[in-house]
Amino acid sequence: MKLNDAMGLIREIPDFPKNGILFQDITPLLSNAQAFNVVISHMANSSSEFDYVAGMEARGFIFAASIANQSNRGFIPIRKSGKLPAETHSETYNLEYGADTLEIHKDACAAPSQVLIVDDVLATGGTACAAIRLIEKTGATVQKLVFLLELEELKGRGKILQQFPHMDIESLKKIQ
Repeated sequence: MKLNDAMGLIREIPDFPKNGILFQDITPLLSNAQAFNVVISHMANSSSEFDYVAGMEARGFIFAASIANQSNRGFIPIRKSGKLPAETHSETYNLEYGADTLEIHKDACAAPSQVLIVDDVLATGGTACAAIRLIEKTGATVQKLVFLLELEELKGRGKILQQFPHMDIESLKKIQ
């Protein structure tokens, strides 16, 4: 199976979770073993210069843990506030209506580690920027960001590059 065929399994659901939203449902891709393997292989091979793969709760865990396993690298969970048991670094970021907080264990990684950050969707960029700052707080460096989908109209790539001008960002599929 080719990457385009795998990405073609993502279905659009109009008006979910509310009117006016065209939801990108990745579950058909996830349930197809060949398609999922193609996507994970492509994401894993997007870079060879990483020691860890970090993923944001929750769907980012699916991709990041699979990439870490396939690449024989460690997986770092970036979780919502209060979900990690040991000492954490926290980063609060703005949402459309309010704010949210992500956390990482303080000992998740350290300099000179290189980290690949993976998530399912690049939307406004707020979650990704918070994840970059969390990795930096550990002393490690973010080597690259990889996303399954990018919603271009929300301009998340621009927000990331505004704060981190030299960040390498890859999206397997851009949706306008």
